[in-house]
Amino acid sequence: MPRAICLGETMAMLTPGGNGNLETADTLHLGVGGAESNVALGLAAMGLDTAWISRVGDDGFGRRILRELERHRVRTDGVQLDPERRTGLYVKVPGDAGTGSAMLYYRSGSAASAMDPALLEDPAVADLLDGADLIHLSGITAALGDSCRDLLLALLSRPRDRQLISFDVNWRPALWEGRDSSVVRRLANLADIVLMGKDEALLAFGTQDERELRALLPDPGVLVLKNEAISAIALGHDGERWEVPALHVEVVEPVGAGDSFAAGYLSGVVSGLEQPLSLRRGHVAAACTLTVHGDRGPLPDDEDLDRILRCPEREWEAITVAHGRFLVGQS
Repeated sequence: MPRAICLGETMAMLTPGGNGNLETADTLHLGVGGAESNVALGLAAMGLDTAWISRVGDDGFGRRILRELERHRVRTDGVQLDPERRTGLYVKVPGDAGTGSAMLYYRSGSAASAMDPALLEDPAVADLLDGADLIHLSGITAALGDSCRDLLLALLSRPRDRQLISFDVNWRPALWEGRDSSVVRRLANLADIVLMGKDEALLAFGTQDERELRALLPDPGVLVLKNEAISAIALGHDGERWEVPALHVEVVEPVGAGDSFAAGYLSGVVSGLEQPLSLRRGHVAAACTLTVHGDRGPLPDDEDLDRILRCPEREWEAITVAHGRFLVGQS
């Protein structure tokens, strides 16, 4: 079974009950959320032996996060408890399918923002990294502070043989305000697989043009461009290009779909699938999340997933996804 590691911050998440209006809500529901742990949960659901590496406060929120990930078969033995810094927190105010949710972040000075290269010397962390087939990172971590940036640079600069390192740009303008965002290009170019939305590419690198992006990021083996609800494109080293159309989805909420796509796609790559099937796997995982209010939707069982992935092109293009069900010919 392939082994995957995801590194990054996860926060406690509060969501207003009732009509979703924060001002009038009588209750707030407690959950957890973070891009890299979302990917870890998705990889575990796809059958990979998965661990999450980070730091959380030695508080109720931090312990809640650990319990939630462990409940979904994500290992947390590489997570450090900080006795002084608190666990980050954000409030998610649900929106509709068109606008998505509003996010209010309270993460400044969090335990995860204190991650630094010394984390790699922790015996539990070193053991997990040494045994990994895939290590997944994102640009969010680099934006948390200089020590987090240095951690990613150290990890991406280490010699690696069979391991793959993936890097999701995950562009968050508010996090980069007042900071040098050019480091994102340097980090991305050190990875083996880079994932980004076309909208993110324009903001982070100033272009959506495939050739220009390949010139800016010449070293990764594959660049994956998510073209919103249209398609996903994988660009290889030597001019190879694979494009797979997105599925027709009755969207409930878009939050979390990018992380689900990453988990689906990366699980395919690590499992030895060719690029078109890996892209399809990403689309399926994203579609499942788009049809629910949470950050991750339930996947088809293994038999149905394999049938969907390997169906003829005309059948693939006729699939509509609604309420977690994959329907053919009802777009």
